[in-house]
This record gives sequence, C-alpha cells and structure tokens, in this order.
Amino acid sequence: MSSQLGQRDVAFDYQNNKVRGVNLGGWLVLEPWITPSIFSVGDSAIDEYTYSRTLGKDTAFNNLQRHWSSWITQSDFSAIAAAGLNHVRIPIGYWAVAPVDGDPYVQGQLPYLDQAIGWARGAGLKVMIDLHGAPGSQNGFDNSGQAGSVNWQQGNTVSQTLDAINGLAQRYKGDTDVVTSIELLNEPLGPVLNLDGIKSFYGDGYDTVRQASNDMVVVISDAFQDLPSFWNGFAIPSTGFQNVILDTHQYQIFSPGEVGRSPSEHVSAACELGPRLAGTDKWTIVGEWTGAQTDCAKWLNGYGKGARYDGTFPGSSRVGSCDGKYTGRVADLSDDDKRNIRSFIEAQLDAYERDSGWVFWTWKTESAPEWHMQDLLSNGLFPQPLNSRNYPGQCG
Repeated sequence: MSSQLGQRDVAFDYQNNKVRGVNLGGWLVLEPWITPSIFSVGDSAIDEYTYSRTLGKDTAFNNLQRHWSSWITQSDFSAIAAAGLNHVRIPIGYWAVAPVDGDPYVQGQLPYLDQAIGWARGAGLKVMIDLHGAPGSQNGFDNSGQAGSVNWQQGNTVSQTLDAINGLAQRYKGDTDVVTSIELLNEPLGPVLNLDGIKSFYGDGYDTVRQASNDMVVVISDAFQDLPSFWNGFAIPSTGFQNVILDTHQYQIFSPGEVGRSPSEHVSAACELGPRLAGTDKWTIVGEWTGAQTDCAKWLNGYGKGARYDGTFPGSSRVGSCDGKYTGRVADLSDDDKRNIRSFIEAQLDAYERDSGWVFWTWKTESAPEWHMQDLLSNGLFPQPLNSRNYPGQCG
C-alpha cells in the first residue's frame, strides 16, 4: 500500500486508519435473497426491474416506500456505531438519480439516502455511496437491478452512468464530512466487458466527482481482475489521480471448487489474500465479503435457483446439507457451523486489515443467517470488540 499525495480535506484518514464497515444491502436496491418476502408476487418478478414492471409503478412505489422506510432506520445506525464500525456502504441504482426513459423503475430513494446521511452524521459514521446498478446492467446480476444480459457499454449507457454519478456528487458535495467516498460502479463484469473502456469510464467518473468536490475519495471496483498485476499503475498520483480506493469483493462460494473447500481451506484462502492486498499501490478495501462458506441462502444465486452446496443448482454436485442455512437464524446453526463462521470471519478481518480495511455484506437479511451481520453480532460470531480473537494467529 502506498500513500496518496495531497489528501486535502477528506474527512476520514484512509492512510492511517482502517475502514471497518458494513453494507446496507437490499435496501435502496432490491435483492430477492435479502428480502424474499418482497418477491412473493409471482415468478415474473426476479429483480427490481421486473418487480416494478410486473406490479406497475403505483403499486411498486407504495410497496417500496414501505420497505425503504422500515428496512433500515436510525436505530440501525446506532447499532452499527455501537459495534465499533466506522463506515456504511449504501448501494443505490442509477434509476434513483438519473432515470432513463422507458424504464419501469420507480423513484423516491434519494430522500431516504438523505436521511441516512443525517443518521450517519449523528452516529459518527462515514458513508460510501455505491452506484450498484448501471443502465443495461454492468454484470447481469439481479443486484444490478436487472438480471440477464450485460448491456452496459452499449449505446448511451456509459454517459447515462456518468449522469448518475454527477447527480450523486453534486447532491452530496456539501456533505463531505460524512459522505467521504463515492464508488463509481459496483462489480462491472470485466471478463465480458471492454477493460480499456472500464478504465476510461473510471477516468471520466473521477473527473465528474472532482468537478463537484476535491474532498471525496473516488472508489473503483477491481472488475474481477487481479489486484496488483492489472490495477497497479492505474489511477495513482503520478498520473493525476488523488484519493482513489480500489474495491475488491471476496466470496468463496460461487464456484464448485470454492464451495467444496473445507473450513480450514476457506481460512487459508482468506489469509493468502492479505499479501496481495498489501501489494497494491492504492488504498485497497474488501468492500464486500461474508461469513458464509456455502451458497445455501434462499435465492442467493437468483430467484428460484438452488445452491451448489446441496447440489440443487444446475450442474453442481452435492457437498453437504443446507439445513438451517437455506433459511434460519444464527442461534439455530449447528455448533460446528458457528465455530467455522467465527473462525472464517476472524481470518478475513486479519487478512483484510493488511491494507485499508473492509465492509461486510450485509447488515441484515430476512432469513440468511450466514450473511446477517446484526444477527452474527448478537450471537457472538462476529468479534466484539472487533479486535477480539477466539482463533488468534490464523494468518501467521
């Protein structure tokens, strides 16, 4: 990790302090696996796009208004701060900021984001605003708003994405005491996109944020590319960039090989990431990660889809049972699962603080215990205080 010259007046010292945060997933951008109850409207609704299209704007708006006003409240911010965290990462879709004609999406999210920034200010938390969905979908995942094909970079989609970034940067340029960073785009699927185009977009997005403020850090996703070999040398002070964070997301469950790892192999893989993070030339955070060692959570792989872990996902072979992890509560997990999750979380904390820190996914879920930070905290599976260790020295 190298220093960033001229930090200016960023309200969090990313050079000397660790990001310790949590994502507010499934709030202002829907995800079926986080809130399955919202998607109990028939099989045509598999993401926010089709949910809004299926129900129509009026019904969708009324339902989402209820969700936005209740899923995350001021008490959540108080609890997040009480757990020793210092950041919340808040996903939002382009359609909340710069809607595109013809889209079925509804608006109304921004007043809740405004309110959240006030709650964060009161709780002493910093906010990373994360543009989680781009026009056309940058990854084809349901969490981009629209599952299916990847059509970002086609037509006007990149300029429309920059419009959303501009809207966010201009709206919150007076709130940089709290909004210390904006992530230009969550998880663009580098393997199927034009990588030079992603870099060009990052340069334009950086300039867009800088036109609004010099006091916000610009966060760029690793686009599923290798951290040091692909990203070192890009967006650094010697090339005219100041205050840039590289964001990598680390899950060990979305391939048969990963989901087949033993608990100790999961820990080793997490530990091995530490030196790679430390080998980057930018502040680097793990902006999403989890306690899960399985993909068991209901609809995690998409609405109506099964899990690799229990062999119900197409083309997978069974590793073990999803009992208690498909839906459930942390308290009801087996003792083995509890030990393995606590050990895995501790190893990841140790590894990810080799560089600039971490943001857990996610604060709460309706029924996915391996992912539900509030529930993990309540049951002693997420360390309190954060530097407490039941399994010290796992990463050497």
